Amino acid sequence: MKKAFTMIELVFVIVVIGILAATILPRTKTNPLQEAAIQVVSHIRYTQHLAMVDDKYSAADANWYKKRWQLVFGTNTNSAGVPGYTIFSDTAGGSTGDIQDTEVAKNPENSKQIMSGGTTGTDSLKYGDSSFIGMKKMNLGKSYGIISYNLGGGCSGARIAFDYLGRPIKGDLSGNVGSYDSDNLTQSKCIVTLTSASSNIKIAIEPETGFTCILDSSSNCI
Repeated sequence: MKKAFTMIELVFVIVVIGILAATILPRTKTNPLQEAAIQVVSHIRYTQHLAMVDDKYSAADANWYKKRWQLVFGTNTNSAGVPGYTIFSDTAGGSTGDIQDTEVAKNPENSKQIMSGGTTGTDSLKYGDSSFIGMKKMNLGKSYGIISYNLGGGCSGARIAFDYLGRPIKGDLSGNVGSYDSDNLTQSKCIVTLTSASSNIKIAIEPETGFTCILDSSSNCI
């Protein structure tokens, strides 16, 4: 005689699976704020890497130090009105600090994309434009619900650059009149704060070494 499940047994199994799913699935939910911070940390480290392998020094160029690799945050109509960021080297247009698509780092995983979440410039830099060739993940507002950012501590403005030793440099390089004008190497820990509708998370960039990490509630690296 063949054995088979009865209808009651099948219903019981389905109920058990439902209970397990209700218990386990909430634990697997993603944390967009944490994901955004992890991505930003990775890209800060990548910016530092680019600066160390491509230091831009040229004895024939008096403004070579303005062309260091940097990461710049921004919120404007071309980033869909929400925070995004771009990794670029200010090599064109007189190093005025403005971003051109030819100055933006290439996505190492897809050479057809540039590392921008949307910024002012040509249509290829404008998030949502049909010509946009940036990385939508770098638009923190659209991808992770980030509503604001802040650079504090040893940083200022919305930019962080690195020199050939990987040391972080604060502010907009375009106004500098020397390679380390106004002692613009960061002197204390830079704190990048990303804020969502319900919470915020902090990222620390150490002076001198440029070591970058996410901070816990006690301001310790995690």
